[in-house]
Amino acid sequence: MPVYNKLVRDRIPEIIEKTGANCLIRYMEDNEYKKELKRKLHEELEEYKEAKNDADALEELADMLEIIHALAISHGVSFEELDEIRLEKAEKRGGFLDKIFLIEVKNE
Repeated sequence: MPVYNKLVRDRIPEIIEKTGANCLIRYMEDNEYKKELKRKLHEELEEYKEAKNDADALEELADMLEIIHALAISHGVSFEELDEIRLEKAEKRGGFLDKIFLIEVKNE
């Protein structure tokens, strides 16, 4: 029987049991949960980097977005509040849509 020892989506145990299999789970404390969310974000980032096409890349981005939603809540804010922080930063410093690649800054 496979051992996973990792954070999974909320409905995974239900999905596993519908196949006739049994699974062993436990619920994490907040500190461990944040740590596992960060680990999961790294895992999904690696899967995004290895995506072979746009459809696969979008699936991985959606997974990362789900994790970011959970991370925001674990830090005490809603996703909407997190997006407000993002918008404030974009207003002050811009976004990443102009595709600017900084090569060098010369001090005079």
